[in-house]
Amino acid sequence: MSDFFDKYFNIKKIAESKREYKRQMARVDALPEDYRFVFREIQKHMWQFAGGDGMDMLQIHYDLIDLFESGASEGKRCLEITGTDVAAFCDELLRSAKTYTEDWREKLNNRVRKKLGG
Repeated sequence: MSDFFDKYFNIKKIAESKREYKRQMARVDALPEDYRFVFREIQKHMWQFAGGDGMDMLQIHYDLIDLFESGASEGKRCLEITGTDVAAFCDELLRSAKTYTEDWREKLNNRVRKKLGG
């Protein structure tokens, strides 16, 4: 229970997370327009799948900002980084995140195992 309160009710930790998020979003605002647009579209898409407290999702976004800053500094267009199938790019990013779909799969498998054994 203590872990729950530390994650969701630790005011100091929440305030620091908010400050960090604002710093990261300022970095997004400094990107070229195509990168900003694609980042925000990816962000909206990925949050639909966030599971748990979402902190792993934030780390993926922060790493994506690093990648986009690097690509922009090299003069690349955003789609040279993501490819034209941005949804597939997102799927690849989501592999390392805890998602609701992962939870749903786990619950399904647990229900079947509970009922049928194995």
